[in-house]
Amino acid sequence: MLSSGARLVVPVIAATGGSGRSTVADLLAGHLAAAGASTVVLDTAPRLSSPWPSWTAGQYAGGLGALPPDRPLTRSQVQRAAALRPGADRPGWQVLTDGRDWHSPPLALPHAPAAWLQLAAIGGWQCVVADTPHPVAHDILESRCAGQAGRTRSWCELPYAVPVLCASATASGIQALQQAVMAMHADGMPLQRTVAVLVAQADGRLPAVVRAGATMLSARTAAVVHFPHDPHIRAHGLRTVSRLRSRTQQAAGLLGQEVLAAAGASWGTPLPDAPRPAPLAVVSHS
Repeated sequence: MLSSGARLVVPVIAATGGSGRSTVADLLAGHLAAAGASTVVLDTAPRLSSPWPSWTAGQYAGGLGALPPDRPLTRSQVQRAAALRPGADRPGWQVLTDGRDWHSPPLALPHAPAAWLQLAAIGGWQCVVADTPHPVAHDILESRCAGQAGRTRSWCELPYAVPVLCASATASGIQALQQAVMAMHADGMPLQRTVAVLVAQADGRLPAVVRAGATMLSARTAAVVHFPHDPHIRAHGLRTVSRLRSRTQQAAGLLGQEVLAAAGASWGTPLPDAPRPAPLAVVSHS
């Protein structure tokens, strides 16, 4: 799917909290791995607000806390720090998260997306899915008022980045998504290679306002993908994938195809080799 020197970056961002962002990142990473690319999820959220430590519990990976902030890192160090995320009928892939006990002191995780990219480049992964916790529209407005590049822009401007923008498939969710898209458009961000994802909160036909909003968004983004409601995820999270509905897996496959199509439309197929990231501090524990 990707050459050994290529690196596709997929920042999974959200209009608001509760948008299914981590679930989308998980299922997308599984599809990219199944397509033959070495894949990692970067968990950029603080440990006690992230589902990833519990989803990867029971492994002996060192996690982000094992990476020394004041010394150069090797590929083997970074690979050992990553937990394996197994899946049914698909290859395993890896997750870099802070898996320490809840009472451990918080890590000072880097804010700069370029630092996370450097970490993934050292690890040698071809597909980098970043689970990011910041609300998009607020981040864009805050950074504009401060005269700085915010996290959303910094993620979108990384080499070969295809953003995935999530929202719940409700009236309030589609409103938040439209607001985020307007903010991204006003700030000149790459909507033409952004894939929007609407995550259903219940079974049944989507509300009319959501269907109408999705039609409007399809003209402004690379694609709009609908993720169906899955009772297993609602009840158990994503500790196992063996009981997920087939349509959930199909939606993940469609999302992966749309992400790859957006990358191909933007930079050609095959994706060019990734540039070597400039040296940056990766993780600071102070």
